[in-house]
Amino acid sequence: MEKVNSVELKHFSDEYSEKLNQFELPEEQGLFTALPNKFTDVTKGQHRIVILSDDEPVGFFLLHSTDRVKEYSTNPNAMLLTALSVDYKQQGKGYAKQGMFLLAEFVKSEFPNCDEIVLAVNHKNIPAQKLYVRAGFHDTGLRKFGNIGEQYIMNLTI
Repeated sequence: MEKVNSVELKHFSDEYSEKLNQFELPEEQGLFTALPNKFTDVTKGQHRIVILSDDEPVGFFLLHSTDRVKEYSTNPNAMLLTALSVDYKQQGKGYAKQGMFLLAEFVKSEFPNCDEIVLAVNHKNIPAQKLYVRAGFHDTGLRKFGNIGEQYIMNLTI
């Protein structure tokens, strides 16, 4: 695995659009997430977050503070993480791991009322499950059923 350069999380801005629109994923990964170009329009309470390495977009995810969070947590201060992806050309370099390690501090700084991040991960998506556990997420024991099967609900207390 290559050494990860400086990694940081930033809110989306138009300067990142061109690179984010070029992201690619293998078909099997596309079953579990969505590319950043699917989120050109977001609603109030949806926050596009970019994982940068040396100021270049390498990853992306959404944080939600919408009513959708209530499907995953009864905590009124929780946010939902969805659509985590790392451009296929950048995978294997530790960017997703570093981005998730930075998540708690980023959320504390940018969303000070939030004290929990929740997410759903497909039971077949073992690499993502391992990533989230390494980043401090815990299986809540709750389950949802999505388009491609059972999803584990995980959370990270901030």
